[in-house]
Amino acid sequence: MAAKSGDGRKVVAENRKARFNYAIEETVEAGIVLLGSEVKSLRTGKATIADAYASDERGELFLINAHIAEYKQSGRENHSPTRPRKLLLHRKEMGRLAGAIQRQGMTVVPLRLYFNPRGIAKVELGLAKGKKLHDKRETEKKRDWQRQKGRIMREKG
Repeated sequence: MAAKSGDGRKVVAENRKARFNYAIEETVEAGIVLLGSEVKSLRTGKATIADAYASDERGELFLINAHIAEYKQSGRENHSPTRPRKLLLHRKEMGRLAGAIQRQGMTVVPLRLYFNPRGIAKVELGLAKGKKLHDKRETEKKRDWQRQKGRIMREKG
């Protein structure tokens, strides 16, 4: 089942590897075009966005490689689990993201898939630049140091 966050969002899937593999420059909230069986499957929490990304095709953004499991009770009119799904954004936002993808070589990755307080499925997209191996090591060192510092502070009171 999906977990609720502090701001009323019901988080269905989170891409935790994205923050490790990419340097996230900015985030954007987008709607997503879904079929009925996909929405029902999302409500049960059966989605994975770990390998997903957004691609610019014919002036529109599509979410590629997001896996939403088939809904068992839907019968034979079921959806394809990894079909491309159209993202709903304002034209200016879409143009800005598409320009960053083409000109600057950046990637648009989904960070979180959730239901907003009104019950509408949304995707949080991050405009990201890939990290090099040494940047990933640096991130891991910082995380370890923060963990160690927290232990030391707890021991000393």
